Amino acid sequence: MTETTDQTGKLPPAVERFVLHWGDMGNEWGVNRSVAQIHALLYLGDRPLTAEEIAETLGMARSNVSTSLRELIGWKLIRRVPVLGDRRDHFEAETDLLQMVTRIAQGRKEREIDPAAAALRACMAEAQGDPRVSAVARERLAEMQRFVETLNSWYDQMLGVPPAKIMALIRMGAKVVNFLSFGRKGEAAKDKG
Repeated sequence: MTETTDQTGKLPPAVERFVLHWGDMGNEWGVNRSVAQIHALLYLGDRPLTAEEIAETLGMARSNVSTSLRELIGWKLIRRVPVLGDRRDHFEAETDLLQMVTRIAQGRKEREIDPAAAALRACMAEAQGDPRVSAVARERLAEMQRFVETLNSWYDQMLGVPPAKIMALIRMGAKVVNFLSFGRKGEAAKDKG
């Protein structure tokens, strides 16, 4: 047994609460509840677990666990690891929080932002050649396209920033906004209003 489970295979209340809450949060983010719960269990685990151990601990069907594990591997949030003397697949989660968040953001970008950007480019191309599309509609499409391209560019730039600097930036919080408006009090007041 692991420190995550006791001798009866039951999760400690704090771990169970986290697993259930992470499952609920995953559901809110559009991720299958089982996928999120498995991720939470592996994240808190002190050793790699087999699919059978995960299924037993969480009371899930083995097929559901297998499907969820494949999805988590696809997101690069977990990995297979060898365990000496055991031929079964064992799984562990990425525990570096910044890596985890970066991988989630990259996956969301690939599944949501990139297709939206492609759709906007196609809409813009169609709108340019269609006189029935008003100037207002064309400008709003162009504005949205510029915004999405700016987000994509920002994301790509952030991937190149060392993790320690990202954490320093996050900790600075609102100080960054204050720094950016330094010397431009009129603009800062306009932004607030």
